[in-house]
Amino acid sequence: MITSDQLSNVLERQQALRGYLDIDGKTIQLEEEELRTHDPGFWEDAKRAEVQMKKVKELKKWIELYNEVHAAAEELQLAYDYVKEGVVSEEEVDEAYGNAIRLVESLEFRNMLRQEADQMSCVLKINSGAGGTESQDWASMLLRMYTRWAEANGYKISVANYQEGDEAGIKTATLNIEGDYAYGYLKGENGVHRLVRVSPYNAQGKRMTSFASVFVTPLVDDTIEVKIDQAAISWDTFRSGGAGGQNVNKVESGVRLRYQFKDPYTGEEEEILIENTETRDQPKNRENAMRQLRSILYDKELQHRMEEQAKVEAGKKKIEWGSQIRSYVFDDRRVKDHRTNYQTSDVNGVMDGKIDDFIKAYLMEFGAAESAEK
Repeated sequence: MITSDQLSNVLERQQALRGYLDIDGKTIQLEEEELRTHDPGFWEDAKRAEVQMKKVKELKKWIELYNEVHAAAEELQLAYDYVKEGVVSEEEVDEAYGNAIRLVESLEFRNMLRQEADQMSCVLKINSGAGGTESQDWASMLLRMYTRWAEANGYKISVANYQEGDEAGIKTATLNIEGDYAYGYLKGENGVHRLVRVSPYNAQGKRMTSFASVFVTPLVDDTIEVKIDQAAISWDTFRSGGAGGQNVNKVESGVRLRYQFKDPYTGEEEEILIENTETRDQPKNRENAMRQLRSILYDKELQHRMEEQAKVEAGKKKIEWGSQIRSYVFDDRRVKDHRTNYQTSDVNGVMDGKIDDFIKAYLMEFGAAESAEK
């Protein structure tokens, strides 16, 4: 049976959520935004209409999530009052408490994802590091881990690019993970992932260390304005590789986009290379490659903003995008995140996509600071 302090804690957190989510303000804003959709000429500008409908959907979602928390808190209060009269059992009170605290924590967690790009879908790219077959095998294990996580959370997954390793695993793979807040949840996965294990590819059974890098960028749709210099684009085409037989594309449907990017803030130049073999339709692959380019350019602008904010926020913990972030030590049964120090012994669970605790630990440490900056 829960205590009165536990009940008070839930009720106080529910009230706090109403305040800092500004539910009353969002309710008024929703009414105003919905009125705009009733304009007779609303759908004449499809792009503007899509932006407006996304705004309405987002406001509705926050209000609905808070209403769930409010209803659960009220139910808990009633159950706590009625247990004294024998109307409900102590087990039912505890069950109501478990439901309420789960909803409160879920909404508090989601509130950390308030940055501009957090609610977007994402592009997740995995590259194997130096080390040949061992690193390529590790890259394929990470691909499976993220695919399992996405499937478990109801996201739509498509493979934009996939290059097999020489003997096993993959050299590189790019996934589009589509659904609400995919980028917000996965943005902390950016960086180098380190594997330590007894290698099945080493005849002496030696302990080997392998590396693979993960890059996560927001998946930008047509409603996001991104400036692209068309003169800086060049294209190549190639045959999409595969496992052989019917999986090999006989025509040059794969596309390779090269973009000569010049940083508007520093003047530094670099070539952005994107390969897309998602479909057997070359024009469609070109379209997908351009979508990825817009995502990369949008992410570069976001990173610039983060760097500027870090200069102002002297006390902020800096996030190094390219640094080693996590170690997976198989024979010691340990996976550890070096930024948050969160670790688990459930190596098999992690490799099966159970990475929510790592995501939560990252957002709990860095997400609050990011939200405060907005």
